[in-house]
Amino acid sequence: MKNKIYTNKIFIFYLFNQSIIQGVNLKITAIGADISRNDVSCSAELVETIEKNLHTVKELGAKDVALTNVTGDDVVISAFVEDDLLEPINEGIVNVLKLSAENLGDLSGISQTPEDAGEGVSYAQANIRQDRYPDAIVLGFDTYGGEPFVGDVANSAIDAAKGMKNLTDVSDYIEPKTREIPGVGYVSPETDDPVVVATVEDIESVGVIASAMIGAALGNKNTYLVKRGTTCNVLPGSVIFSATAFMNGNVIDLAVPFENKTRILR
Repeated sequence: MKNKIYTNKIFIFYLFNQSIIQGVNLKITAIGADISRNDVSCSAELVETIEKNLHTVKELGAKDVALTNVTGDDVVISAFVEDDLLEPINEGIVNVLKLSAENLGDLSGISQTPEDAGEGVSYAQANIRQDRYPDAIVLGFDTYGGEPFVGDVANSAIDAAKGMKNLTDVSDYIEPKTREIPGVGYVSPETDDPVVVATVEDIESVGVIASAMIGAALGNKNTYLVKRGTTCNVLPGSVIFSATAFMNGNVIDLAVPFENKTRILR
């Protein structure tokens, strides 16, 4: 009898998941910003405040939302969202950043016209296959002095993901141009500390694709993988990044398994 009840619970959970993904076009959207009071880290209070305010994005219709990356003084909020809700969800994420900010930082660079845009928030989005439950990889980058090669580092990770088996989509290349963020506004080419997202069709491929992206980024000069929440303790002229898996509303810090997997056995 106990096994029958357990089986019924699994079947109900399966039906619930199918009701989410069938007939609905989903995206992952991710917005990154420096809203810390200093240039090297995010306080525990800032992280706690952001996470406390995320319910407002969920109430706007996001399927899942989380503070996926905390990298140096940068944070990334990611959400799974239906296509027709992309703009209000993006606006809601920015409102959470404003509400939680220790200083406006990158938020002050957002403009409603391209001409007035400044150094602003970073943005990435990628499509999710209609018949798949959403799983994604999120990379968040941080620099101390806006090192210009950070775009090349991020693009290396994008190139590594493209064409890999069981990859659905990966976000656009990082380019030095004014960008319009749906539902938010414009940011200028001076925007640094990019975000990269990739969506995955098979849960067992998350590690394969993430490892390729991490390895490609690390192949660049002065680039370091850090655990989520790590302070930017590197010499100027360096880039750090965190890598997370965002699956079924849960955030997994991929630096931990990557560190274990790359230990050389003797």
